[in-house]
Amino acid sequence: MKKYFSFFRLRLVTGLQYRTAALAGMVTQFFWGFMEIAVFHAFYKADPAAYPMTMEATAAYVWLQQALLAFFGAWMFEGEIFATISSGNLAYELCRPVRIYNMWFARSVASRLSKAILRCMPILVVAAFLPRGYGLGLPISPEAFLCFLFSLTVGLLVMVALNMLVYGACLFTISGDGARILFASLSEFLAGQVIPLPFFPEKVERILELNPWASMGNVPFRIYGGDLAGQEMLRAMCIQVIWLVVLVAAGRLLCAGGEKRAVVQGG
Repeated sequence: MKKYFSFFRLRLVTGLQYRTAALAGMVTQFFWGFMEIAVFHAFYKADPAAYPMTMEATAAYVWLQQALLAFFGAWMFEGEIFATISSGNLAYELCRPVRIYNMWFARSVASRLSKAILRCMPILVVAAFLPRGYGLGLPISPEAFLCFLFSLTVGLLVMVALNMLVYGACLFTISGDGARILFASLSEFLAGQVIPLPFFPEKVERILELNPWASMGNVPFRIYGGDLAGQEMLRAMCIQVIWLVVLVAAGRLLCAGGEKRAVVQGG
């Protein structure tokens, strides 16, 4: 465990150095957040009762999504891992006394965490001072906030576990571009990153809530805003944990098979 923590710490420290990139990202995310909330306000003014979430909960969802984009951005892969597979440096990784799955998992978590640390606080602070219905309010209760933190942690691990399936699939191919593009396209729609899942028709929403992408940001963001509570909240969190276990097990098997059959390209 100590060696994997070393990989985690090294990647975290390295990621914290990219402050200029984080600043540029924050500007983009502020603009995008204001634009989304303005669009939702236009719809809510027409008929507030016609929508499944309150405007306050929707605003909280949008700002948390922007602040924690690095946690759940489907396109944020570790480029070095793809380069390792395609360049032939995978041979060096296989010589190390570590499990590739565990090492890549630790690196991926640290990379996303470092990006989020640099970006999230300024966005959350500004959003907290915006007027009601436009900004980020407090969670409905201390218990809900604790559930939010737990769900957020599990959601991040689910995101990384899904990434690991893409890395594992690339061990069987020469290029990972196809798997990466397909994964990113599916994720944005199925995770509620384009439209929050409660805005889908009820039957469609019930189906989408069972997919692994819905166990990422969808659950913690809705818990924070009060849209998920009680039995529905517990059910959603249980689904998160189940998907985490299933995806990690599947990723381990895929990587183990890929290590045995991998063809070293290049070197």
